[in-house]
Amino acid sequence: MNAQLTKGTALITGASSGIGAVYADRLAHRGYDLILVARDQERLSDLAARLTAATGRKVDTLAADLTQKADVLRVEERLRSDQAITALVNNAGFGATSKLIDSKIDELENMIQLNVTALTRLTLAVLPGLVARGNGLIINISSIAAVAPELLNGTYGGTKAYVVNFTQSLNHELEGKGVQVQAVLPGATSTNFWDRAGLAVKHLPEEIVMTSEEMVDASLAGLDQKELITIPSLSDAADWQRFDTARLALGPNLSRKHAADRYQISR
Repeated sequence: MNAQLTKGTALITGASSGIGAVYADRLAHRGYDLILVARDQERLSDLAARLTAATGRKVDTLAADLTQKADVLRVEERLRSDQAITALVNNAGFGATSKLIDSKIDELENMIQLNVTALTRLTLAVLPGLVARGNGLIINISSIAAVAPELLNGTYGGTKAYVVNFTQSLNHELEGKGVQVQAVLPGATSTNFWDRAGLAVKHLPEEIVMTSEEMVDASLAGLDQKELITIPSLSDAADWQRFDTARLALGPNLSRKHAADRYQISR
């Protein structure tokens, strides 16, 4: 592929398999060079070789466990120092399906570290360079659990609600600065996510499980349509718009000098 067609470099976390690997394939075909980040160096190297052979793009790998502070700092440094980076896909994450009372707190803390803290740190590392150059892309992978917290462990849903709120706020801050942001809210997707979460995907109803390929393709179609929030399985985009309009309508009444009348105590 002609190097003049490059869109810069996309760094993708959780890139060795599943959704991250599909994003790597699709972005390479769209003209991005890649930096693939995940824990397993062997799987990263295999994927990099396949993508280079298929697309001609330059593909680097960076083995890192983003639940570990030292590894997060190494990825941050790459994001700050590599002026070729024009896109960040915050895909790495894991979930939990057990009830909170049955969960192990150390595992939940690791989830928060990966789903929230690492995502925030990596975004802040890349953002100044994107803003300075007036061009860039940040894709944050959330989940439908962000708006349906009853579905799974509330800690997981809370981390994914954070991703949505973080992306919406970031979009507001970046208005007019040339940097596009998107939060993607997949439903059940056929990946090894479910094995790690404690519920094999084969036990889910077939009619609710989307392939990684279809999920990512739909999300990139939403990106091309300049969507801030993309829910790949949502048939009517107006449903989200009504939801968001109702949220915004609360605004004038969220902070007032006096409590609402129903909270006034007769004395």
